[in-house]
Amino acid sequence: MQKLLCLCCLVFVTTGKIAGAAESRPQQLWLYCANNLSVDERVTDLENLWRRAAKLGYTHVLLSDSKFGKLGEMGANYFRNIDHLKKVATELNLEIVPALFPIGYSNDILWNDPNLVEGLPVRDVPVVVQNGKAILAPGGQALLKGASLSDLKEWSWHDSNVVVESGAAVIRNPNGANARVAQKIKLTPFRQYHLTVRIKTKDFHGTPEVKILAGERALDYNSLGVKPTQDWTTHHVVFDSLDNIEANLYLGCWGGGTGELWYSDVTLEQVAFVNLIRRPGAPFTLKNSDGRPLKEGVDFEPISDPKMGNRLWKGSYDIWHEPPALITKGLTNGTRLTASYYYAVTVNDDQAMICPSEPKTVELLTDQAQRMHTTWNAKGYMMSHDEIRVLNWCEACQKRHLTAGQILADNARTCVNILKEINPGGRIYVWSDMFDPFHNAHDNYYLVRDTLANSWEGLSNDVIIIPWYFEARDKSLKWFSERGHHQVIAGYYDHDPAQIKQWLSAAGQVPGVEGVMYTTWESNFRDLESFAQFAGFSKR
Repeated sequence: MQKLLCLCCLVFVTTGKIAGAAESRPQQLWLYCANNLSVDERVTDLENLWRRAAKLGYTHVLLSDSKFGKLGEMGANYFRNIDHLKKVATELNLEIVPALFPIGYSNDILWNDPNLVEGLPVRDVPVVVQNGKAILAPGGQALLKGASLSDLKEWSWHDSNVVVESGAAVIRNPNGANARVAQKIKLTPFRQYHLTVRIKTKDFHGTPEVKILAGERALDYNSLGVKPTQDWTTHHVVFDSLDNIEANLYLGCWGGGTGELWYSDVTLEQVAFVNLIRRPGAPFTLKNSDGRPLKEGVDFEPISDPKMGNRLWKGSYDIWHEPPALITKGLTNGTRLTASYYYAVTVNDDQAMICPSEPKTVELLTDQAQRMHTTWNAKGYMMSHDEIRVLNWCEACQKRHLTAGQILADNARTCVNILKEINPGGRIYVWSDMFDPFHNAHDNYYLVRDTLANSWEGLSNDVIIIPWYFEARDKSLKWFSERGHHQVIAGYYDHDPAQIKQWLSAAGQVPGVEGVMYTTWESNFRDLESFAQFAGFSKR
């Protein structure tokens, strides 16, 4: 599920708990939206939406905003807007359910400390002192240097619909077919690599991609951000080789439509210290040729990357920028060293995951929950655990000797306990995907180390699940129901509102399904009325 960083509103009709067999239809109707409570006009729009929804039978609101991750920094107007919305909700008999704990899409809370981002390791990369700086040792940096695509015979293989023109690989009107060139590349385990490629497009309908595949597993999930029409533009990919010694590099598109796509001038090289993380659980070490650790501040200047996590604002990360210099002190030219470190990794469009094993993370989550409850005094809260795509690589995680699933279970248990302590007897909700073996709670998930299985052990059965994976609806609903959880179905997803009837058919086979949710990631509310009708709710 491709979620916005801020959730906004979620509405449901409350009745008594379901006991025993499933009822003919759920008794709760939820509405999801996204908004920014710091903007007065957005608050007015939200009020109008709530008034419209209340007339249709929507009666509870799940409300989230990226600003919930930094309430201590917000001004008086922000809290006046909150007070206004609370009064509107009371008038309309709506219960506000705020969302917090952004575990997965963590950029909001990483505003407080970008170094808490989860990262990938670089281990014992050789560097050499040159004019007071430790730089990558010669011999291992460049794999492809300005590689030409003018002769596809130099590449391992290519799809037949890729041709060469003017020194570039050209794809025209793939019409649903794959159109790619590929090259096998040699890698050194646990190194940081930087790839650049020049791309041009003309009315291209599809997603131009660069993929590095080691077996069946991708090593990069960077979004290139190519426009449908653009002149030659250099795009960047940064990836970690992890434990791989080779991979296949692909350039092109999978299932593209019409238009033209051009690739040229590929460069692939090792780099060091880009998006360098500095926190206790992601240590930086520099050793001499005998393996003796050098002292930061004594043998080399303290090193940090001021651009890490500060692309647009704190908690916003880029893929590539010039790395910081490692300045040595008193070391002669030619001195050989090895450096080990961790660096921030994002997925798709800047999605960053916070490290759940760093003690400061728990401090931030506790602080957020306390501030949120002071602000909202809500009857229930939504835990925003969702699509956790980087996990269990840093030292803070690995020294626990747990699987990724066990780490997630511990974090979920911690979050549940925080909420139970600050809001005794309150309801707790959570998205389903990271706790569902038929969805994302398994092995080989994005850049997660080992398996996410058993993450569900961190959820007590009084936590209410929000399942949203339509294709696995029968299995997922049954799975959570048998574990004793009540559920609220997240449907719609900017598709046919009648699809909710298939969810309801599956829900009729299990007890404990309390409601359904109109879920839109495009702030599209045109089907609000028809969704309610298909879900079995009539206007008041």
